[in-house]
Amino acid sequence: MQRAIQAIGSHGSVLKSAVLQHISVVKPAMLPAVFPRFMSVSSAQIEESGFESSTVADILKSKGKSADGSWLWCTTDDSVYDAVKSMTQHNVGALVVVKPGEDKSIAGIVTERDYLRKIIVQGRSSKSTKVGDIMTEENKLITVKPETRVLKAMQLMTEKRIRHIPVISGTEMMGMVSIGDVVRAVVSEHKEELNRLNAYIQGGY
Repeated sequence: MQRAIQAIGSHGSVLKSAVLQHISVVKPAMLPAVFPRFMSVSSAQIEESGFESSTVADILKSKGKSADGSWLWCTTDDSVYDAVKSMTQHNVGALVVVKPGEDKSIAGIVTERDYLRKIIVQGRSSKSTKVGDIMTEENKLITVKPETRVLKAMQLMTEKRIRHIPVISGTEMMGMVSIGDVVRAVVSEHKEELNRLNAYIQGGY
């Protein structure tokens, strides 16, 4: 997965540069007839408004509140057993952890990796251990904001070697995205942008 993410980032940059270079050599006389809006738009502006414009908020919007566990959570007082059971039932790899009675106040995050490393490997009981005892606490969490660019989120997750990242607006929990969500969004955006630029080059506008 890590290699795939790096390849997307690398190939995306090369592909983007190649397409933008192609646009820069189109004869100026052709621009009004083919794509009038580019008459006063530089390559840098095209890049800014096209590639890499999707945000984490776009991912959350497309997922919806009930999709892929974006809004699944447990409390610090829940047993690890119940938390893992919830992950299994909903086919997710992590849960947001909140304080009891405060479903918008994030206390941390618990993942499959926490369960393996801190319960299975150490021989502890998942039924007698609370989520709060094994979770990654709030002050150690790596988070993003709704307005964070998708590529920036992907870079952060790759560098920190994490697969899930909470989305925080101020002090409020907005949801959570996975590395799979981010990769799908990047691939989709590149495909859409290439289709638009191809139509422009071919005179489809």
